[in-house]
Amino acid sequence: METLISPTIKLASSFNLQSASRYYVCSKQDDVNSRGLWFGDDPLEFSMPLLLLQLSLISIITRAIYILLKPLGQPMIVSQIVGGIILGPSILGRSETFSKKMFPLKGRTLLETLSVFGFMFFLFLIGVKMDPTIIFKSGKRTIAIGFLGFFMPYSLGKFLALILNTTVSMDSDISSVLEYVASAQSMTAFPVIACFLAELKILNSELGRLATSSSIICDICSWSVTGITIISTMIARERSLLRLLYSAVSTALFFIIIMFLLRPAVLWVVRQTPEGKPIKEGYLFAIIVAVLVCGLIGEVIGLHALLGPFLLGLVIPDGPPLGAALEERLDSFVSQLLMPIFFTICGLKTDVFAIQKVKNVFLIQFIVLICFLGKIVGTILPPLYCRMPVRDAISLALIMNSKGIVELATYNIWRENSVLNDQTFSILVISVVIITGFVAPLVRILYDPSRRYLAYKRRTILHSRGNTELGILACVHNEENVPTIIKLLEASNPTKESTITVYVLHLVQLAGRASSLLVAHRPHDKSSSKSDHIIGAFRHYEQCSQSTVSLQTFTGISPFDTMHDDVCSLALEKRTSLIIVPFHKTWMAKGIVKSSPAIRNVNYNVLDKAPCSVGILVDRRQLGLLSSSVYSVAVLFFGGADDREALSYGGRMAENINTRLAVIRFSAPEGAPCGDARSRVLDNEIFNEFRLNTMQNDRVCYHEEVVTDGAGVMATIRSMEKAYDLVMVGRRHKQCALRSSLTKWNECVELGKIGDIFASQDFDGQSSVLVVQQQARVWGMIDPEHSP
Repeated sequence: METLISPTIKLASSFNLQSASRYYVCSKQDDVNSRGLWFGDDPLEFSMPLLLLQLSLISIITRAIYILLKPLGQPMIVSQIVGGIILGPSILGRSETFSKKMFPLKGRTLLETLSVFGFMFFLFLIGVKMDPTIIFKSGKRTIAIGFLGFFMPYSLGKFLALILNTTVSMDSDISSVLEYVASAQSMTAFPVIACFLAELKILNSELGRLATSSSIICDICSWSVTGITIISTMIARERSLLRLLYSAVSTALFFIIIMFLLRPAVLWVVRQTPEGKPIKEGYLFAIIVAVLVCGLIGEVIGLHALLGPFLLGLVIPDGPPLGAALEERLDSFVSQLLMPIFFTICGLKTDVFAIQKVKNVFLIQFIVLICFLGKIVGTILPPLYCRMPVRDAISLALIMNSKGIVELATYNIWRENSVLNDQTFSILVISVVIITGFVAPLVRILYDPSRRYLAYKRRTILHSRGNTELGILACVHNEENVPTIIKLLEASNPTKESTITVYVLHLVQLAGRASSLLVAHRPHDKSSSKSDHIIGAFRHYEQCSQSTVSLQTFTGISPFDTMHDDVCSLALEKRTSLIIVPFHKTWMAKGIVKSSPAIRNVNYNVLDKAPCSVGILVDRRQLGLLSSSVYSVAVLFFGGADDREALSYGGRMAENINTRLAVIRFSAPEGAPCGDARSRVLDNEIFNEFRLNTMQNDRVCYHEEVVTDGAGVMATIRSMEKAYDLVMVGRRHKQCALRSSLTKWNECVELGKIGDIFASQDFDGQSSVLVVQQQARVWGMIDPEHSP
């Protein structure tokens, strides 16, 4: 057909070429920008204003639906697909005027191109974030889950499709698609699982790590079966073996170029970047150009534009510096702007009115259901065999059944290749919405990682036996946290009779990775560059401790929102009595204070969910390592469980010959100011025991301050500004008359009012402060003193 192009053409027209089954659009030249309404132009006839209107409409509709569905526990993908369905021929698109004005054919073509472009970069970022070496670290349980999770639904679905095709009369288009449905429903794609877990905020939970590694195994099974099927189909259909040979050779060369040319290049870029320095702009530009070129080569040799960028992403090291830099530059643009277009396009192609027979819906959904149940069974058997709790095993099976972007992309490709018609495509897209909409809230109900942190016995310093090993989990965010923590450990009096086991957890924000990581470092391992100096400093301390301190080091890479899960799970596993977390503010030179709201949120969550006692360490000055000078410590005692825990820790420190301890007890003239009668009895008991144990220790002094109000408390605290190296105080003080007037000090709730005074800008001292919270979560404990 000859296409005529003329500047006078005002409207695009489409022609259906039956021989090619494609639409061609004729439009006028230079129709990108409109001159405006006042000069007689209709802006919606020009591609730029039309695209801007479409993007605005898509963003507003999908966000509004997300806000409405979020209370029901629905993930973003459901809102985006539903938004597309609303804009498409199922609802608003039923209006011919709306459809022609808002989503004309030429506008749809540009929008679909943008959606594929966005999906290409999405797969590239997934490849960057993905750690292929996780395959070699997978245990038998992970391999069994991934293997059975694919082949169980695949076998059942294929078998059922065969039975239905031989026993049930159905339309030819339905008959031919049933086996494809079984293949699609058997997939558990790593990108889908990673996004799903991140949205549920369980990416670095035990279940999240198991699901991500199992999904990679399942992906390998799916790719292997798909590859064998495609090769066998091509051999059967292609008469010319020369074409197959050309395709195979070009594909092999493409892989070789990526593995042996591009991979060494990106590794060279990483080596050229000094630690802590950003990647040069020129390197990032070269990698983005390489993504575009790989997509182009994929299209030229018939691999599709999506495969090349994904493979390129796989050879780029995940995490900082390169992976994190690419994610920082591209992730927001791709995930917030381009990917909603992809989901909306899927909705725009979904036409519920194309579904003509209920029988067709029943047949396809029957295959979907059987595959769903098959994946449930295949996924749940290995965890149950390994004695995982039934509730967690069911949650894992539901997570592995979640559907998303990969399935939608598969349906789109099948639709383009005429495997699916409008009817079957619409049924399958709706099934994705139903499955994901069902799985997400159910997993939220069934699985709560913090539930297992509820300890069955007391894990506190107060309840530890005298000469038993003390377990301390020290959390570190950066090198600045190390000296004061080591000084605090040194003051904790490790002896050969009462050793200390220190578990050091270097907490790193998840960046440039799709899966979280919690890795233990063996003594002779070479740690990652970010942890080298931190781990080295603690190992040096261990060597100087004369066998009184044993050390285990870990690195946890996770999002800040769920970083507390790494802390609490490690504390539970190692049965520690105390977790030490750094305060979110850091005091710099010249009075400058650097604050991190993300670390503050981590501390809040640790306080709320920890299976043992917690100490927030406020570091107002950097102390030297292993100093032989006397370490001066003060314990402020108002009463209550947290103060009793702080006093117990102080009592342990008092046994160190290099430590001087001052205990200051606050009381009111009419008696003990804090707590109920039971609390006061416990306070007196521990105080009498403490004074009895330290009676012969001339390095311990005791003061009782009788004050009438908050002003008296403030006066005492002001007198301590430069008197001590470390001040310890409890976080919570219930029913405390002396504290009630300190209403000004409420900026850092996680420190309590007394701790907040020491951490404030108004406090002129340089004392470090340890704010202690005694273990609050114990199974069966009913004590109002321990309630949040």
